[in-house]
Amino acid sequence: MNDLKAVESHFRFGENWSSYSDLIDEDRIRSSVDGLQKLLGDSGVLEKRFLDIGCGSGLHSFAALLLGAKEIVATDLDADSVKTTEKVLAKHGTGKPYRVMQISVFDLPDQLKPDFDVVYSWGVLHHTGAMVEAISKAAAMVAPDGLFAFALYRKTPYCGLWRAEKKWYAKTGLRQQGIARAIYVTLFRLGCTVTGRSFKKYVAEYKKMRGMEFLHDVHDWLGGYPYESISPPQVDRLLRSLGFVLERRFVRSGLTSVLGSGCDEYVYRKTM
Repeated sequence: MNDLKAVESHFRFGENWSSYSDLIDEDRIRSSVDGLQKLLGDSGVLEKRFLDIGCGSGLHSFAALLLGAKEIVATDLDADSVKTTEKVLAKHGTGKPYRVMQISVFDLPDQLKPDFDVVYSWGVLHHTGAMVEAISKAAAMVAPDGLFAFALYRKTPYCGLWRAEKKWYAKTGLRQQGIARAIYVTLFRLGCTVTGRSFKKYVAEYKKMRGMEFLHDVHDWLGGYPYESISPPQVDRLLRSLGFVLERRFVRSGLTSVLGSGCDEYVYRKTM
């Protein structure tokens, strides 16, 4: 049986982030800054030590630097993500100190001091192969009175279906992946039409969503394996057991779509 914690079992997230990084522009940077401010507040990063777990493209670490972080430590298990983050921070850097490390979330408490004012992990911990353990390891890096900001897939009735699809997509060939993306985009376009939304406008404005890009996110969604999900009450019980209290959250409402669960966003403060 494959070890789901091992990078060899994972979708190649880093290749997708490397391609995406070439699209980073002022608009995407601004959207990323806005997304971080929404989660942490205008002064939530100012003069704080910031740990980015699963840094991907490095865009959000850069946003933290722009918001005045004192120091950034950006980590990822994927070597391509580490290289991309180093490239993005070197290109757009602000002169503030930063470090990029290739390391698993499961090894963080053995390698770094648990004294970060902000620990941030957006859409990552549900892809680690052991989500609850990963949440606990990430939470252990937060300093007393510090913030833990993260986003996780919402549990839905379709999670079993998507887990099987993602396992297949992550290991299949490029041609099959391309066909799967084309089918997904067609269905998404149809869904927009049925619900009275403009697909063209949705795609054109997609960069407002934390600076992301629609087709890269489709590839990420279809291939995002390992895959786990969790409900807001489950998150709250777990974080409270780890010594945190809820600061704010942004959870999805309305009907669950068969085309994807989306992420709920949480910010918890460490009390002990």
